[in-house]
Amino acid sequence: MDPLPNPAPLASKLRNTLLRYHSIGDGEWRMAKKTKDATVWRKPSEEFSGYLYKAQGVVEDVTNRIVDHIRPGPYRLDWDSLMTSMDIMETFEENCCVMRYTTAGQLWNIIAPREFVDFSYTTSYEDGLLTCGISLDYGEVRPNFVRGFNHPCGWFCVPLKDCPGHSLLTGYIQTELRGMLPQSAVDTAMSSTLANFYSDLKKALKT
Repeated sequence: MDPLPNPAPLASKLRNTLLRYHSIGDGEWRMAKKTKDATVWRKPSEEFSGYLYKAQGVVEDVTNRIVDHIRPGPYRLDWDSLMTSMDIMETFEENCCVMRYTTAGQLWNIIAPREFVDFSYTTSYEDGLLTCGISLDYGEVRPNFVRGFNHPCGWFCVPLKDCPGHSLLTGYIQTELRGMLPQSAVDTAMSSTLANFYSDLKKALKT
């Protein structure tokens, strides 16, 4: 088990990585799924043998409220159907923490429940916010869970210029689920999970 990293350089490196992903040209992405709430694209990840996913959709709410529902905190467990538990293990500053969370089984339990320990960081971006994270090798793995690993991930949320009560939410996700899994099952699950994330979030914000 590794010791906890120094948060400031890790946060800076994570933010720069997400900004780089956000500048990748449209031509490098291949569409993976489109629903009324979101479009999901993917490209081969530079971090591992799977894909980096990009999801994007317009959400009818202000930036701060949307990000409060996404980042570690009391809202996320209430609405994210994939997340089954969340504990804040360490808090460095108001916008920076280490959290442990578990996810439900997927695809008729072909994908068993997973546990993740993530460093999470939220910062300003243009007129909105960026909340991002990366997994750490920290804490004991609990029985009955496979420890997954999130390579640099994040959500950019900015108000629409013509309609500030709506926000453009763009996510970059690259999750290594680990364990003995067919990659095709993982890819199917990821596209659907990201599309469902938008529809669940929209429902939560309306309540």
